[in-house]
Amino acid sequence: MPKTRAPTQDPIISSEGEFFGHVVIIDDRIDRGLWLSSLLESLSYYTEVVHRVDQLPTRTPKVAPTLVVVGDLRGELSPYAVSKTLAERFPETPLVLFHDCQEKEALLVGDLEQRALGFLPTPPRLIDLTALLSKARSQAESRAYPEETKRPDLRDPGLFRLLVGEGERIRQVRDAIDRAGPSQATVLITGETGSGKEVVARNIHFRSARSNGPFVAVNCGAIPSDLLESELFGHEKGAFTGAVSNRKGRFEMAEGGTLFLDEIGDMPLMMQVKLLRVLQERVYERVGGTKPFKADVRVLAATHCDLVSLIAKGTFREDLFYRINVFPIEVPPLRERREDIPMLLCDLIDRKVADGEPRIDLSGGGLDVLGAYSWPGNVRELSNLVERLIILYPNCQIDVGHLPSSFLESAGLDPDTMAADPPKPLKASVRKMPEPGPSISDNQPSPINIDADLPDSGLSLKDHLARVEKRLIEKALDRENWVVARAASILGLRRTTLVEKMRRYELGSGR
Repeated sequence: MPKTRAPTQDPIISSEGEFFGHVVIIDDRIDRGLWLSSLLESLSYYTEVVHRVDQLPTRTPKVAPTLVVVGDLRGELSPYAVSKTLAERFPETPLVLFHDCQEKEALLVGDLEQRALGFLPTPPRLIDLTALLSKARSQAESRAYPEETKRPDLRDPGLFRLLVGEGERIRQVRDAIDRAGPSQATVLITGETGSGKEVVARNIHFRSARSNGPFVAVNCGAIPSDLLESELFGHEKGAFTGAVSNRKGRFEMAEGGTLFLDEIGDMPLMMQVKLLRVLQERVYERVGGTKPFKADVRVLAATHCDLVSLIAKGTFREDLFYRINVFPIEVPPLRERREDIPMLLCDLIDRKVADGEPRIDLSGGGLDVLGAYSWPGNVRELSNLVERLIILYPNCQIDVGHLPSSFLESAGLDPDTMAADPPKPLKASVRKMPEPGPSISDNQPSPINIDADLPDSGLSLKDHLARVEKRLIEKALDRENWVVARAASILGLRRTTLVEKMRRYELGSGR
């Protein structure tokens, strides 16, 4: 579903831009709401955080929210009043509750029980959030396109996992996916090995009108040239030695869906000619057969090669290049979006934990070493590193000396002199959420006592909470002499989360 621009008169809008949707968070634990809001904003969602339902704007939003999240109801009159308000204000919006919502049984009655998608843990995790958002958006699409309500749910909530990040390069890729998805255009995806080209292709497929059809991938460089024609177009019985029966090809398997031709730059010239004919005429024949088959297939292609240079060398056809290069998407290598490494690490680790594997964490020095690495294997190499460290140091904090020597050498460190102490075990207890404190600088407005009346002039709750969070982070950094790992510890945050918040608030490395 493409991003939608919310109406500009909506007070939840704080900046220009396109967003996937709008999430309302109702939670008396405003610190937790702010935490969840940060996660949602990293996924390009507008958020609206309030203490109680009576703080919601009185008007009905022109665009229905994607999701309503309910947490602590201590400030509410009764669960019945909350249920009534939610049913009236958001008649179709899906509902999610935090696990520790004490009034969930009284709240989930009638229609709200039918609209409840699940529960979020505290603190909320990215992997759980993306799964719930996927369910919510699928419901929204079913309402917008009722003829598709019986369509099988093929959307993988983890499709964007390797596209996580807030950097400009990865935002451009996500925008290109949203634009290319609804069209029928052939897309050429370029990028280094391990950068996530197939992830991009799958996202395009699941955002297209063909998403209820198959997604068939074939690696053109992994199949011998004398077998590639049969692999793509199929063959008839007796077409060649060993062809003991009729066999469907990948084009036939992908009928009504999408065919992903990976590493198309490695395709032999002879096959390039035959592929070009299929793309132009939209018909093909099985090897050894004469019956024409119609190719109702959208073709997506990918390569790590520079096709223009291959054309100059005579190993890739220029006419095929122009046929597949209708809508090009370039996937940046990880070294060109290093700012996304902390968020990618968090997501990869959370995925492993969700699969029942031990958790790990990285020290500040360890994260700095990863930031200095060139990442020739890109996101795939980062994923492999996380898996390796989990095997070697389960439930431990990883320091500089625990990283492979190639990473240390890339950072200008001598592995022989980096003798590491045994890794520190992580605390088994659940990490607590940071509690906002009352102290802020003299040149900022004083925090409002939530038990007191609001000022007559009103206030921007979101801006006020952001000021409180920023000041608490500054105080923690000052107290720990700007050692990020120690500041994260006293705030109850992971170091990578604190680094992202520091970047958001433009806090430097020291004063």
